[in-house]
Amino acid sequence: MNNTPTPHIGAQYGEIAETVIVAGDPLRVKFMAENFLENPVQFNNIRGMLGYTGTYKGKRVSVMGHGMGIASIGIYTYELYNFYGVKTIIRVGSAGSLTKDLNLGDLVIAMGACTDSNYGKQYELPGTFAPIASFDLVRGAVDTCERLGYNFRVGNVVSSDVFYNENPHNDQWIKMGVLAVEMEVSALYMNAARTGNRALGILTISDSLITGEVTSAEERRSSFTHMMEVAFSLV
Repeated sequence: MNNTPTPHIGAQYGEIAETVIVAGDPLRVKFMAENFLENPVQFNNIRGMLGYTGTYKGKRVSVMGHGMGIASIGIYTYELYNFYGVKTIIRVGSAGSLTKDLNLGDLVIAMGACTDSNYGKQYELPGTFAPIASFDLVRGAVDTCERLGYNFRVGNVVSSDVFYNENPHNDQWIKMGVLAVEMEVSALYMNAARTGNRALGILTISDSLITGEVTSAEERRSSFTHMMEVAFSLV
């Protein structure tokens, strides 16, 4: 039975490519469509969550927004994997550095994603699930970063349910070697694991919880192109 369109995505089955590059900010998605895709066609505008399909160097690819937080990305990536036949989802987004070795603009390739969310409880597993990326995508991203000379680190991130956290306990995550904090990757990796598909998070450091440095919303939207170039190299 055809379950498309869904309550959150207005596309018909077949209008979305098997590889989708997602971002929290719909305007970042619009930027990618205009600057990376050839002949982009918009397939979604429900709730302002833009989505486009086009080609990149002759390969069909889609870009789409997923909103902020685990609950939001959980919905969109679930529908992409389960209803639209998507096989690979790559998140490009911003993150806060938890180490002095990562500066503004540096990249983090999220090999694993800790979380303080209860998203994984739905699976009723007899323990704690460790959400991880797809190794072939990690390896490809590393190869691209090295070839292009980008500053990057590979490792663990933490996907937090709360942005304005009164008790963030960042020092505890730092002790465990976690590189950065963001809000979505763990749910993406769990949805990919549950459906037997591929996923990767490529993040740009937008602020530092060590030094207090920050970037503007416009800088995050239009100048964080290195992570986009790495993501598109994996299509």
